[in-house]
Amino acid sequence: MNSPFSYNNVIEVTDLQRAFKQGDQEIKILRGIDLIVRRGEILALLGPSGAGKSTFLQAVGLLENGFTGSINILGQEIGSLNDKARTAVRRDHLGFVYQFHHLLPDFSALENVMLPQLIQGESPKKAKKHALFLLQSLKLEDRVKHYPSQLSGGEQQRVAVARALANRPALVLADEPTGNLDEATGDIVLHEFLRLVRRQGSAAIIATHNMAMARKMDRIVTLHDGRLIEEY
Repeated sequence: MNSPFSYNNVIEVTDLQRAFKQGDQEIKILRGIDLIVRRGEILALLGPSGAGKSTFLQAVGLLENGFTGSINILGQEIGSLNDKARTAVRRDHLGFVYQFHHLLPDFSALENVMLPQLIQGESPKKAKKHALFLLQSLKLEDRVKHYPSQLSGGEQQRVAVARALANRPALVLADEPTGNLDEATGDIVLHEFLRLVRRQGSAAIIATHNMAMARKMDRIVTLHDGRLIEEY
């Protein structure tokens, strides 16, 4: 796959649909989503709980099958890829931040951020250097050797942000990334997250139900009842 910087549009979604069977009834979650996210753009995906935000992120993050429509990442149609190729796209071009940090408990903060780089094939020396840079950028230079259980909730989430950015992804997907934090801590984490994403030149889709948070991003798309109903 070519460099992400060969493409102005990092992701193009066309007529994305998802439905689930519940007994004899079909429940439509996504009802035909069209969306383009450009290189370096930070997009807020706004909507109440149950609107389909997480389902949409699972689709564009290649974490689940069963969708119809088209997902094009960096000029490549994902629907034609096998599981191995989809895994490579996730590893090389996508980063993920969730509401809960999902750090590996037996690894230090530094090791958690090094690991994605090592899996990608980076040397331990370069992986450590970049992990230290990210953690220092997130004001965690004194916590790099600490394990998740030794970190506060805000510190754990900042480590999760560093891990998501470790492989310099073309697209970062975040699902309520500060939803498990108090307001003051969440504001700090979001500020550092957005600053690093912009510095790195990644695009990002950040799902939230918080309008104040959404206004800090470049563009807002509102998802309601499985449809994009407004954009500004």
